[in-house]
Order: sequence, then C-alpha cells, then structure tokens
Amino acid sequence: MAKRIPVGILGATGMVGQHFIRFLEGHPQFEVAWLGASDRSAGKKYRSAAKWHLGGTAPDAVADLIVEECKPGNAPELVFSAMDASAATEIEQAFARAGHTVVSNSRNHRMDPDVPLLVPEINADHLGLLPAQKHARGWQGQIVTNPNCSTIVLTMGLAPLRKFGIKRVVATTLQAISGAGYPGVPSMDITANVIPFIGGEEPKMESETQKILGTLRNEIVDPLPATISAHCNRVPVVDGHLVTISVELESSPNDGEVIEAFSSFSGVPQERQLPSAPRQPVQYMPEADRPQPRKDVERERGMAVFVGRLRPCPVLGTKFIALGHNTVRGAAGAAVLNAELMLAEGLLGG
Repeated sequence: MAKRIPVGILGATGMVGQHFIRFLEGHPQFEVAWLGASDRSAGKKYRSAAKWHLGGTAPDAVADLIVEECKPGNAPELVFSAMDASAATEIEQAFARAGHTVVSNSRNHRMDPDVPLLVPEINADHLGLLPAQKHARGWQGQIVTNPNCSTIVLTMGLAPLRKFGIKRVVATTLQAISGAGYPGVPSMDITANVIPFIGGEEPKMESETQKILGTLRNEIVDPLPATISAHCNRVPVVDGHLVTISVELESSPNDGEVIEAFSSFSGVPQERQLPSAPRQPVQYMPEADRPQPRKDVERERGMAVFVGRLRPCPVLGTKFIALGHNTVRGAAGAAVLNAELMLAEGLLGG
C-alpha cells in the first residue's frame, strides 16, 4: 500500500465522528492521525474520551491516540469536521485560516456562496468556487461541505432527471432515528410513532437541493430554477432515509427512459474510480415493494442511492421513492468521497 495521507477529525468523540473513524478504517489513501474534541476530552486517550456507540470497540489504530483541543496547532493539513453546529463556524474558519483543508459535515457553511456544497457525482465542477473563496477570505486553506443527509438522497434521485428539465418537486422524508445523533429521539416519543417535524430540515432540503443542482458560472452558483417543497418526518427505523418524490419535468419521458436515466447515471467518482465511490451510484429496483431500509441500505457499503416504485403522478407527472444510508452516504462517507475527489483533482497538499 502506498503511503497514506494523515488526516484529522474534528468532533471525533460524537456519533458522526465515530462514523468517520469507522469509515476510514483501512482506507487506502487516508489514515486517521489526529483527533480533536471538546476541552473535557482533550488530553485523554480516545478509548477513554469516547463512549463508543457503533458496536464492538474503537479501532485499535485510533484507540490510543491522545485527543487534542480543536485548534489548528499540530493537526494534519486535511481535517474532516463532525462538529456540532453550535461550534463549527469559528473552529472550521480557524483551521482554514491556518492553511488546513476542512471537509465538513456540519451545516454552518453549506449555503455560503463561495463554499462548495458537494455531491461529487452531481456537481464536481463546483470545486471551482475554491479559488474565489481563498482569495476573498484571505485563507491559505479552504472549506468544502457535504449536504444534509436527506438532501443527498433527494439530489441523487433527481440528478439523473436533469436532462428532462426539472420544474417542480414535492418530497416527503421518512428519516431514521440515527439521523438525530446519540442519544437522539427519546424512546417514549419515537416508539410506535411518527414525529412529523424535524427542526430546520425542510428549508435545508429545499435550498441545498437548488444549490447542488445549480450551475457554476464565473465562480458563482446559479441555483436550479425549480420550486421544491419538502416535508420531513422522523420514523422508528434505525438507519436509512426514505424519500418519496413527485416531480414535474419539462419533457414527458416514458418509464423506460426514466429507468435508463437512473441506471446509466454516473459521474467523476466513477470515472476516476475513487476508493469510496459506488460502482453504480443510483440503482433502480423494479420490485413493487423496494427499496426498503432493512433490506437495502447497507448495500454498496451504504454509498449508493436506491430508487424504485416509478409511476405516473396525477399532479406533477412522475413519482418514485429513493433510499440512502443517512450516516454513510449522508454524512461520513459523503465527506470522505469529497476528499477523495479533491485529492484526485490536485486540490490537497498546497
């Protein structure tokens, strides 16, 4: 194996930080060498600082690393951010000012005009925002973000349909409890129940989708000029966000053309054969009752989005469902794929 690039994780003791550690275990390009967390965890070995929630124990490669404060100091050039939104803005900017590349799962910078909100199969060219970001902010480093976990599922479902022209979208989510972190939703609230509200989720899905599916022109992203309406619900499923999608298209493709669009969709990660890229990023399932979280969410290491139940919509024209793994493709795996793309494009290391 070639020498791997050392990376750090901000917010390493939390649930998303643990998913980063698990996803990066044995990665062919990146090696976790630095862990940052709150002051109360700093100075402890990771095995003592973090209550491991993912089954088994923390990987041996990180268990004895000493947790550091979330300050640039001796951190590697590339850091993944699993920071809570309450602290992410200042900390991520401090790292970028100090010359670090921050690949963030936090929401704080997603809608900044000069920050790429990246889904590599869809908008790899949005990395073209980085020169303007560094120039305008006077940074030696840079920040790249991945979207909200439900937004990734929605945009991966819609991206193959862009060639037909997207006009209006109505999306309803059935979101897993793991998306709320740990300890998450109280058991008395979620057991045998559906919670029809997730704070801030609906506007994020609407605005992030328009940015991701937008067009980069002269170092500015012109948002997709489509109307998008989202309803978000928390359901008693452990992993996997299911999204029901109705879409009005400018043209009127038949089912065969839509299925072909799904099945043939790929992007730069597949062309470059990036390590974490799914072989087929959007996979159509013809069964009447698929995809399902329990049966399908772990396929392709959780990095693909599965679509199905394609049929006519009497209101908007076309409707289907999409499923993705919220803590893998919707969080840690998404950020790692972003970093792999940046490495392939020569955007790391100076």
